[in-house]
Order: sequence, then C-alpha cells, then structure tokens
Amino acid sequence: MTLSTNLLYFFTFSGALILSLILTPAARAAAMVLKILDHPITEIKTHKKPVPYLGGAAIYLAFTLTLLWVRVLTSFPTGTLRSLRGILIGGTFIFGLGLVDDIKHHGLHYSTKFFFQISAALMVILFDIRIKFIQPEWFGLLLTILWIVGLTNAFNLTDIMDGLASGIAVCASLAFFFISLPSEEIYVNFASIALAGAALGFMPYNLSNSMKIFMGDSGSLLLGFIASSLALGTSYGGKTSMVVFAPIMLLALPIYDTVFVSFIRMQKGQSPFVGSKDHFPLRLEYLGWSRKAILIFCLATTTLLAVGANIITRSEHLINLTVYGITILFFLALTTYILKAQTK
Repeated sequence: MTLSTNLLYFFTFSGALILSLILTPAARAAAMVLKILDHPITEIKTHKKPVPYLGGAAIYLAFTLTLLWVRVLTSFPTGTLRSLRGILIGGTFIFGLGLVDDIKHHGLHYSTKFFFQISAALMVILFDIRIKFIQPEWFGLLLTILWIVGLTNAFNLTDIMDGLASGIAVCASLAFFFISLPSEEIYVNFASIALAGAALGFMPYNLSNSMKIFMGDSGSLLLGFIASSLALGTSYGGKTSMVVFAPIMLLALPIYDTVFVSFIRMQKGQSPFVGSKDHFPLRLEYLGWSRKAILIFCLATTTLLAVGANIITRSEHLINLTVYGITILFFLALTTYILKAQTK
C-alpha cells in the first residue's frame, strides 16, 4: 500500500465515524418527532420504556455517503467498483426492508422478509459477489443465497442487547479489512473500513442512558447483509484448502447464536421464527453476568476468532486443525455452560 492509500483508508474510517456520530442523534430526534419508538409490549423485550429507533438510518447514511465520497470526490481508482455497486444497491434494498419493518406496527411477516432478502442476495450475485470455488455453479449460487440470508438474519437475532450487534460488526469488519489488505479486491477494504466507522459511531448512543437509540431491523439487517457480502469478497489466500472456513470463524458468534436459538426453540416445539429469551447473551445474564461483562466477553471472543481466522490464512495444515479444534471446544464449553440457565 502507498502512503496515499493509507491516508484514504484513514479518511474513509474517520469520515464514516464522524458522520455516524453526527447523524445518530439526528436520527434519534427524528424518531422522537415521528414517534418511531420500540415499545416494550412483549415479554421478550428487555428494556423498560420506549426507545427511539432509526439508528440504522444513521449507520446506512454514514456508510453509503462515505463510500460515495471516496469514489466521486477522489481520483483513487477503486478497481472492483462493480462489486461495490452491488453492495450499495443490495444494502439500500435491505435497509429499506428493515425500515418498513421498524415503522410497521406489528412488523412484516417472516416470509415477506425472506422474499426480499433473497432478492437482495440475488442483486449482489448479479455483481459477481458469490461463492466461486464450489461446483456445480448452481450449488455455489444456492449456498451464496443461504449464506447472505442466514447472516443477515443472524445479526438481526443478535441485536438483543446494547452494543452487541454493532460491536460484533466493528470487530468483524476490521478483521475483513486487515485480512483483505494483500488482495486486489480493494472494494472490500473500503467497504469494511467504512462499515467499522459507521457502526462504531452508533455505539456510544446505543450504550448511553440519556441519549439511547436502537438501530432497529434497518440497522441489524444491514450490518448482517454487508458483513456476509464482504466475507464473500475477501481473498483469504492460505496455504491449505481449510482456509475456506475462515469467514465462518469471523462471523461465528452470530452464527452460533442463531443455530443455538433455533435448535432450542424447535426442541420446545416452538417456531424458530418466534422470539424468545433463549439467546446465549440473555442466558449469560440469567447466570448472573452483568450486561457490561457480556458485551466485553462477546467482543473479546469475536476479536480472538478474527485472530484465529487470520492465522488460518497464513498457516499450514496442522496449525489450522489446532485453531479449528480449539474453536470447536470453546463453543462446546459455552453451550454446556449456558444450558444451565433456566429461561422463561
């Protein structure tokens, strides 16, 4: 990387961060005026009083405007601009879907969400963001749709505690940035660093007591969609074929929570699409953990998983097996521990 490239990465991150810090309180004010509030009307809600939505709008605008600034107001060639367009168009589609779901009193039916999420996944596929190493090609495309839709909803499910979804997005997107730096897929570098800044700028308000705001589905679905798309664009390199599992490690925490919650709900005879308090962070809270401790644990875990994924991209077969083995043992131990919690 040249010095000018480094500076542009710095300004991309800083620009998204500053825009998010400015736009988030503006979005909060707009939500208060428009009465777009999250009311704790069901027992699965963990807050006690109405909280403004629209944090997702600030994240979306900070992310999108920053990338447009990088492309339009600078002469730096983004190389794989076509794929970046796919993320921006698909991200806009997902943001709009989430915004409608936030504003609509009873929310959208999950079948409607799936339809539009699959449509957004097809959009990025049209811009050549897909799994390319699996044959036949149709099966690779099917797995691409499953990956994007699955991660989009995984982040949505993870957004059950202040700072959780946005914090994981910051850690994961920074990991995408550092892993993708040697590659020619430069759009991943800019999109990931912009996402990190936009999500980080939202977090202080989400964690605040006096200026609290939620990102809503418009934010959590957007984070999941962009993260899953970036995972497909990153060139992981690696010395063995086991590197193909690196993106799963980077996003393992939301994937784990989604699989765990779905399994527990089906075991209880409930639909996996109906909310419950079986999420592993809420189970940790039942076991006596403070919310601050849970957030630190989740962000530290995501960071360590990112380090593990980075090691996998640079190491030989035996080291990769060791990293994967430690990761599996960690999640088995976590599952054993959280199953001790008795949720309602």
